[in-house]
Amino acid sequence: MVWSPICTYPPKVSKEVQFFPHHLAISHISPTSISPTIHLMVLEILDLSYNLLSGVLPIFSPPSSRIRVVDLSSNHFEGKIPFAFFQQTWNLISFNVSNNTFNGSIPSSICLHSSPSIRLLDFSFNKFSGSISRGLGKCSKLQVFHAGNNNLSGLLPNDIYNATALQEISMAHNWLYGVVDDRIVNLTNLIILDLNSNQPSGNIPSNIGKLSSLKFMILHTNNLAGSLPQSLLNCTNLIELNLRFNNFEGVTSMFNFSKFVHLSKIDLQRNYFTGRYLPSKPLLMQILSLKSLSFLSLGGTRLTNVTGAMKILMRCKSLVALFFSYNFLGEEIPADGEMVEFNGFQNLQVLSVSYCELTGELPLWLSKLKKLRDLNLSLNRITGSIPSWLGTLPRLTFLDLQGNLFSGEVPKELCRLPIMVSEKAAARLDSTYLKLPIIFQPQGEAALEYNYLSLFPTYICIKNNSIHGNIPTEISQLQFLRSLDPSFNNFSGDIPNQISNLINLERLDLSMNQLSGEIPTSITSLTFLASFNVSHNNLQGLIPKSTQLQGFDVSEFEGNPKLCGAPLPNECPREIGTDEDDKKTEDVENEHHQVPVT
Repeated sequence: MVWSPICTYPPKVSKEVQFFPHHLAISHISPTSISPTIHLMVLEILDLSYNLLSGVLPIFSPPSSRIRVVDLSSNHFEGKIPFAFFQQTWNLISFNVSNNTFNGSIPSSICLHSSPSIRLLDFSFNKFSGSISRGLGKCSKLQVFHAGNNNLSGLLPNDIYNATALQEISMAHNWLYGVVDDRIVNLTNLIILDLNSNQPSGNIPSNIGKLSSLKFMILHTNNLAGSLPQSLLNCTNLIELNLRFNNFEGVTSMFNFSKFVHLSKIDLQRNYFTGRYLPSKPLLMQILSLKSLSFLSLGGTRLTNVTGAMKILMRCKSLVALFFSYNFLGEEIPADGEMVEFNGFQNLQVLSVSYCELTGELPLWLSKLKKLRDLNLSLNRITGSIPSWLGTLPRLTFLDLQGNLFSGEVPKELCRLPIMVSEKAAARLDSTYLKLPIIFQPQGEAALEYNYLSLFPTYICIKNNSIHGNIPTEISQLQFLRSLDPSFNNFSGDIPNQISNLINLERLDLSMNQLSGEIPTSITSLTFLASFNVSHNNLQGLIPKSTQLQGFDVSEFEGNPKLCGAPLPNECPREIGTDEDDKKTEDVENEHHQVPVT
């Protein structure tokens, strides 16, 4: 929240400053410190957000009993929040210290002795620790309580269920544990419940349906278990249901999702649900009736009949992202001619059907998905050649076909993907906001979350197949490609010199092939390379000298007996001789250019 300033505040701060306005806003001007004591006589609104203020929280002396809003978010404040800060703040309704480095306990007793009218408390993105003590239950007007991304532990305080005006509880990314108390249904005004990435266990309360105003239930990455309570169907205002990475069980087709008429996000992946997806079965037809559904993730829920599932979901016009990984084990990938003619999935941008051991060849109906940007069919048993039509998909930026049984050569058309070739095509892409983030984790690297597809890396991975032939020289056209991985195949011949045209490349893995010849010196011009691997080929000669290549680990070059030079320990046999020849040449040139002395 940024308030229009009534008075200005210069970056240079005096040791003691008195302010008499009702409203003080000092945002986005980056002062670096603040007086430890500030006299705020009649101040009602204090906004110091989005600066570079540091140090401990100043004590307002004498405290203003008229102060209503305090926003210190997005600074570098540290230390504990002193209780004296809240003395006589009888009219305080909003207190936001998010995105700082405060520590110690959360001042949950704020309503016991002062500030009974508080409506918003935001302590998120700090270093608060320990359990939350009692006191929040006395905040009878509290509507928003945010304390996510801290180091909090223990249970939710029992008296929080007495704060019946609460509309938002967000405590994601902490260490909270225990069961979700049945008394949570007392919070009948609750709209957002976000406890993701903690350690709560047990079942969702059986009478959770009393929270009929609930719109966002975000409980993923916990230890919750049991079946989904039928009373949840009374939460007909739900927009997002995110329960991924838990231990829920039961038959999904027994749960009537069509009741959630506003639902746009469903993520149930990596639980223990079961179900058979047949056209005559109700589940997918229920999902199809959800006109606002844009994100569906049912990965790892032991589903069967991939053809039936795809035929139904192709008719879901609003669907943007579909995740079906870890299902349909050993089935044949849908290749029905009717699916080509139907022209479905017209708004689909993300399709992930990985880790399914699907058989067969890539079906032609995928070529009709003109808005597709992310295609992940990794770790299946798909056979045949990589089809040339993949290179015609106008928006494809991410292609993962690793861990299959593809054979043949790489089609030259794949080197003409419009988004990776044309800057104009890339500029025309919209910045689609994902309803739920996509998690991308390159091998050996930290996982990254992306909320915008436009920020997702341009990526081609065909590793661990049986692809042979030369690396096509046409690869030079993919100037906007950031990650290329054709490792663990049967590529032969030289590394094309034209690979240096991939000026935005950050990751290149050519390992475990049969490549020969020398590493082209032009590769030293790839200044963005952060990961490089040519190990276990038949390369030879001197490793080109550059700051980057010599900085990579020896293991990235090993398995090439005739390759030499840093960072490998073995020197090139002719390297010293070449230096001597260069010196002789230099001496001869110097003789020709000497000025005679008389």
